[in-house]
Amino acid sequence: MKFNSNYIAGLGLAFALALTSCDKDFEEINMNPNSPETVSSSLLLPTIIRNSTNEISGKAWGYGNVVMQYTAKIQFTNEDRYNWGPEGNPYSTFYNSLRDINNMISISTEANQNNYVAVAKIMRAHMFSFMTDAYGDLPYSEATKAKESINYPVFDSQEQIYSNILSELEEANELLGSTNEVIEGDILFEGDVMSWKKFANSLRLRILMRLSDRIDPSAAMQTILSDPTKYPVFTSFEDQAALQYLQDVPNQHGLYTTRSGSFDEYRLSENMESVLKELNDPRLYAYAQPTNDSGAGIIGEVDDYQGVPNGLADEEALAYSPSGDPAKGGSNFISRVGLLWSCSACTSLANPIGAQAILMSYAELQFILAEASEKGYITGDAATYYNNGVKAAFNYYESRYRIVNLPEIADLLVFDEAYLTQPKVAYTGSTEEKLSKIGTQKWLSLFFTGLEAWYDWRRTDYPKIEPGPAAYINTVPVRFMYPSSIQALNGDNYEAAIQRQGPDAITTRVWWDVD
Repeated sequence: MKFNSNYIAGLGLAFALALTSCDKDFEEINMNPNSPETVSSSLLLPTIIRNSTNEISGKAWGYGNVVMQYTAKIQFTNEDRYNWGPEGNPYSTFYNSLRDINNMISISTEANQNNYVAVAKIMRAHMFSFMTDAYGDLPYSEATKAKESINYPVFDSQEQIYSNILSELEEANELLGSTNEVIEGDILFEGDVMSWKKFANSLRLRILMRLSDRIDPSAAMQTILSDPTKYPVFTSFEDQAALQYLQDVPNQHGLYTTRSGSFDEYRLSENMESVLKELNDPRLYAYAQPTNDSGAGIIGEVDDYQGVPNGLADEEALAYSPSGDPAKGGSNFISRVGLLWSCSACTSLANPIGAQAILMSYAELQFILAEASEKGYITGDAATYYNNGVKAAFNYYESRYRIVNLPEIADLLVFDEAYLTQPKVAYTGSTEEKLSKIGTQKWLSLFFTGLEAWYDWRRTDYPKIEPGPAAYINTVPVRFMYPSSIQALNGDNYEAAIQRQGPDAITTRVWWDVD
């Protein structure tokens, strides 16, 4: 066969040019438009907020409410009996979110979007605060730096972590509003820069009080409160950091779609019941439902609300009788958790937007300021702060029950000034008595606020919490154990941390928790 050499030469030249052209645009041509290598901060932000906030809300249900005896378990009672093993979350969830936060800061810094940088720093500070209060020492300065070949991050001390958190929150306050971009993707505050400032500074006050047994918080707290223009804080419950859930999947509150059997494992604690009844506190109707046996509708008489002791063994918990009559024992005689949090399979009155995931409330801030004033850390009237906190807690739950169209409960939560005149509520007595009242009211207000009530109790010892009769240990836990994977994947640095901090046990106090 005879070949045309000119044709072959021309074909070779065309092929060479094609190869050159392909090589020139190779990276651009091979980018998948449906799987971009970088995304905007506005796309990262909602997932960061949703994942971290849902984790905190889930921890309230699974551990926080139980260990602080708002609720008690009547089935599978390990959490209630302190049979706690290594805890994988919030560790894994938060560190996954922290990688996205690092990307968000990098992207936004390059784009000169300081509002996004500040929001990312606030979320990072809040997550690390939550984690270090749960575990103690943590990877911080070298965390999430695998791209920089740091695969085995050291554990920073809690003292150093908190020093950095406070600095980061102050920096975030300065950055917010220094550029003009709209914060899109903000499912927490809908892009409101002032709301993020208030959260940052209110969170600083929480942290300063947390560290107050180690570091005098007076100057730092007074600096914030003396300049509300520069350092705004929450001024009403409408300001507070609370994620509003939506009607549609997957944005409904976390318990709405759970199965009824899982929801029914958790019931009103006898401790919570007794305190609310002793104080004639109508939040009983907000936090719990009438027993099935009572035959009540939405609400009933006080005696229709019954709790179960914490820390019972499975058989005793499931058969518990509030009246002591074995024939009147079991789940039908014990109150479920309140309707705001109810699952749709549990009652037709459940509402997907009823519960919010509370990161920090205005009521909590007021109780922080009441304690700070009573201890002389700040100026201001402790009684006023205390009364504001009590009223705010009532007002919040009244508003939530109106939102879900349950006026029968909301009307009972309209605040009555007479509540504050009761001897066990009125802001009177010795300093110790006043601090006890602050602690009790703060505890009542922190229902379903992550693990905050547990963290605060470890510092204040308010209210009185005692292990149940079938508890595996004779003391209330004071931290989480590190996830098992940490021992396997970062063993040397894990060992260094526990040598400094103490055994990896639920009885080992973290740095700020002074005995």
